[in-house]
Amino acid sequence: MPKIGMEPIRRKALVDAALKAIGHHGSLSVTMSEIAREAGVSAALAHHYFGSKDQLLIETIRSLLRHLRADAGLALARAETPRARVSAVIRVSFQADQFAPEVVAAWLAFYSEAQRSEAVRRLLALYARRLHSNLMSGLTPLCSPLDAGRIADGAAAMIDGLYIRQSLKSAPLSIEASVALVEDYVTGQLQAVTAETIAPHPTLSPQAGRGRGDR
Repeated sequence: MPKIGMEPIRRKALVDAALKAIGHHGSLSVTMSEIAREAGVSAALAHHYFGSKDQLLIETIRSLLRHLRADAGLALARAETPRARVSAVIRVSFQADQFAPEVVAAWLAFYSEAQRSEAVRRLLALYARRLHSNLMSGLTPLCSPLDAGRIADGAAAMIDGLYIRQSLKSAPLSIEASVALVEDYVTGQLQAVTAETIAPHPTLSPQAGRGRGDR
């Protein structure tokens, strides 16, 4: 029988082990025995806590999402301006632990699994909604809702795309380079929106007006 009070510790150890095993394999083809071995427990104990490998994998995704949500909440709470909120969301997406090779590999494996698993697809959709919502919280005060949504969609696509770029070991980007790319995109889009807002509307010359009336 597991010792009383050990369940939370063992469950976390198994989730951490699943993340490492998935990262090493680069896919979700790992077995419960391999994960248990990584955690230093028996496969029977792993099944006792999670029932099946699929349930353990779902909990691993939830763990990543909880971690991201907590970090984003802290970063947003410290941001003093709307633009700073956008920057906080971008930087949280590329903080060092999220850029760890096994974490990047795990996210890619989960995206692949989402094509087959409705449960995984729902969790990744939840991640996408949270990312979009967090970006919108900073963008909405800076431009129209339509422009904010468009810029948030573009920034989110860049963030996810840069994770895929990280899987290309031949040409990885640093954390700072990844942050800078997304920041440049957001800044450029906001400047373009501002320029369109303050630009004077063209007026017709007197000659053009008379010519139209003569028709």
